Amino acid sequence: MQTVGWRAPLITYAIAVLGAGLMLVLSFPAPFLTGPALAVTLAGLAGVKTEAFPTRLRDAVFVILGLTIGQGVTPDVLGAMQAWPITLAALAGSLFAIILLTPSILVKFWSMDASTAFLSSAPGHLSYVLGLSEGAKADLKTVSIVQSIRVLALTLLVPVAVTLSGQLPEIAPEVPDETAPLPLVAMIVCAGLAGYVLQKLRLPAAYLIGGMLVSVVAHVTGLVSGVMNYWMAAAAFVALGALIGSRFSGVSWAQLRRAFSAGIFVTVFGVVLAGAFAVVAHWLTGMDLIAVLIAFAPGGLETMAAMSVVLGIDPTFVASHHVARLLMLTVIVPIFVLRGRRD
Repeated sequence: MQTVGWRAPLITYAIAVLGAGLMLVLSFPAPFLTGPALAVTLAGLAGVKTEAFPTRLRDAVFVILGLTIGQGVTPDVLGAMQAWPITLAALAGSLFAIILLTPSILVKFWSMDASTAFLSSAPGHLSYVLGLSEGAKADLKTVSIVQSIRVLALTLLVPVAVTLSGQLPEIAPEVPDETAPLPLVAMIVCAGLAGYVLQKLRLPAAYLIGGMLVSVVAHVTGLVSGVMNYWMAAAAFVALGALIGSRFSGVSWAQLRRAFSAGIFVTVFGVVLAGAFAVVAHWLTGMDLIAVLIAFAPGGLETMAAMSVVLGIDPTFVASHHVARLLMLTVIVPIFVLRGRRD
């Protein structure tokens, strides 16, 4: 039996923790994800041997991430979606425009293969898309760079834009209660079992999707309330950041420059398309344009929801649309990945 070397993964995680701590001190956006990703990336580019965790431990991380992502789908959010059919339809239109137009441009001008171009274009939750990338025949390093740039750019630009506007929050957003220990353990066990079954069915990112499904069902039915234990969620996001950064081990600066330019294009093109559909939705409904723009922005759910609080916009409206986009991608991306496996 092959022995598992722990030295490189532990060094990688230690670098990730240092990166998270530094970004937290600097009040950097999404510090537990962007900090580790940046620190491990720079270490890998500097020649440090970085390595992701063994498969079973990585599966456990994806279970926690899936449960964390799924907790955003609550009865309040689903109920709110029924009040905004036109904006949700426009959001779906922007999503399909992005995933249909962007990949062809990446294939033509950046010479990417179809799977890499599609996963690089998906305007979804960073952890979800990268988790799905694990099961795809794609250049995972390129996908990691492009997707990280997309989320990082939007995470940084939105707060900067709000700061320059002078509309700073008067009070800190309310911190949700954590899920009680017993229901949390039950969800983790059920998510692990669901992931195992989905893996047997050859579904990509089985443990991530298993965690999402269990979390969505538990929260929508009211069986569970609250959010993931903050320490567990932080540890999982640090691990994901380490996984992202470890992709850059052995990457040349030429490869990095090429993927970076693709990431900038994906970000700008996605924002332009989303903005165009947001303007249409604003024109049809008369809703505040800034509110619709933030709801349609292809960035992270947590960041955009926080920005809605800062701007005095209904956070449920913003969260509902970002959750809706994630649910759409939950169906679309695995189908594409499975089709790519058969090609």
